[in-house]
Amino acid sequence: MPLPKIPSKPATILLAKDYPKASGRVTPALAAVADIAPEPAPAPKKAATVKAVPAAKKPAVAKPPAKGKAVAAVLKAAPAVLKAAADTVEAKGKSSPRGKVTPITAEAPHPAKHKPNEVTIKSSTSRHADQTGATKMFVLDTNVLMHDPSSLFRFEEHDVYLPMMTLEELDNHKKGMTEVARNARQVSRTLDALVSNTDDDAIENGIPLSKLGNKDAKGRLYFQTRLQTAELPVGLPSGKADNQILSVVRSLEAEQEGRAIVLVSKDINMRIKARALGLPAEDYFNDHVLEDTDLLYSGIVQLPDDFWNKHGKDLESWQENKNGQSATFYRVTGPFVPSMLVNQFVFLEPKNGEAPFYGQVKQINGKTAVLQTLRDFSHNKNNVWGVTARNREQNFALNLLMNPECDFVTLLGQAGTGKTLLALAAGLAQVLETKLYNEIIVTRVTVPVGEDIGFLPGTEEEKMSPWMGAFDDNLEVLNKSDSDGGEWGRAATQDLIRSRIKIKSLNFMRGRTFVNKFLIIDEAQNLTPKQVKTLVTRAGPGTKIICLGNIAQIDTPYLTEGSSGLTYVVDRFKGWSHSGHVTLARGERSRLADHASDVL
Repeated sequence: MPLPKIPSKPATILLAKDYPKASGRVTPALAAVADIAPEPAPAPKKAATVKAVPAAKKPAVAKPPAKGKAVAAVLKAAPAVLKAAADTVEAKGKSSPRGKVTPITAEAPHPAKHKPNEVTIKSSTSRHADQTGATKMFVLDTNVLMHDPSSLFRFEEHDVYLPMMTLEELDNHKKGMTEVARNARQVSRTLDALVSNTDDDAIENGIPLSKLGNKDAKGRLYFQTRLQTAELPVGLPSGKADNQILSVVRSLEAEQEGRAIVLVSKDINMRIKARALGLPAEDYFNDHVLEDTDLLYSGIVQLPDDFWNKHGKDLESWQENKNGQSATFYRVTGPFVPSMLVNQFVFLEPKNGEAPFYGQVKQINGKTAVLQTLRDFSHNKNNVWGVTARNREQNFALNLLMNPECDFVTLLGQAGTGKTLLALAAGLAQVLETKLYNEIIVTRVTVPVGEDIGFLPGTEEEKMSPWMGAFDDNLEVLNKSDSDGGEWGRAATQDLIRSRIKIKSLNFMRGRTFVNKFLIIDEAQNLTPKQVKTLVTRAGPGTKIICLGNIAQIDTPYLTEGSSGLTYVVDRFKGWSHSGHVTLARGERSRLADHASDVL
């Protein structure tokens, strides 16, 4: 937060006796301190007349020597002035015939500690235990186990408690072929392995979570072995599963006084209900890759203006011919290099009219890096299936998509930034022109935005076709770019393109291996980290995988921007020599779409 501006005249701090008397809703403290506030508050409807303070009563104030010191002195003095004013008004208010006086605190500014952007993740009980170094006991809700089957081993030195109702709900969800059913069965197998070869006393005293080789889990696993009931407010149905788990948490607090008992649940309403009953509750945030998605790796970094002055002392440059294209390489050494990552894009756009520099980091060794110049896909001679880059980020993305050495590419961006069009154009160029891949496979998560329309008829591709409207739109744009062949030529080209594009469902991906395929995963932000792992591990020799998505549009329940599978792979693959990532910033769809994304 920037410091407030220095006032135009020196601050004048009045003595307590010099403050005018309050009348009605006038706040004398703010009226007196108006000269030193960074931004004066809006005046009330009925402004009171404040007496002018004689010059003799004003204390001599020296001219502020420095901006920071003057502001700090003013801010430091303001609370004392407000307190003195409050004491004066209170003393005068007692003898005032008008009766009650409006409290000063009603109009006082909020203290600096109230930041609207701060979000407290941990409960107060959990934070207190962290400060004292005491171990906690986490009571797990069923949805945590079904969301992350390995969550039992994610609580470090703390203990884990499973109510009997959690086990009942796991049993109810174990049937079926969905991801939730698979996770429930995996949790049941893990619990069975933990419980096996243990006697009843061991279950009562807790089973070490490190028994199966998870050395990070140093706590113990406890089961509910007897009926634990605690009175809940009248009106809450005792037969409901959530209320029974809340009752267990309350009874544990009564049995183990002084121990931090914390409920962990992915259900927002469950956490709200627990907080309303005075029970500590938290979200399961161990699966969050980042707490703040603004820190997500963008794949692009701007070089400082003095980069070449500081890093050009022992500069080496040479040219190589790679993949049929000539590229210039620079070996630079300097303090900025350790902050770079392999395959990260760097750019420098001088403001003095010099030519801009666009490059990609190819190697890093200590404080020495090798930078490679990029192919300019914004020029029409380098067009990809008739598509040229319209901005800097699109040029970076096409350099990744057309690089055969880059096996895994992730593109993030809002609607209209060109993710699908660039990926499809690069796929068609490398399948039909250079024959680098023999087929394009397109898949996406079938999560509806609104209500589901029900079962769809036909084969797998016919069932998936309503979900692939975005690819049909982009194919139409790419097909129109060929104007030489006429209408018959376009129809033949469209048939050829259709024969080389296969639309597959995610439900049938397990166990498959793709060889020499160009695999495009659309709407990847709706995937869980486990689903992304299932898809990426399908890649065989010569296969390239492209993940597209916008983490601001997540439709899958229990997934957030920090725990999305797309965020997960972007963070885990950064710095690998055969992967690349670009965050597309500028929309190129239309001026209407750009304006709508800004104002709506």
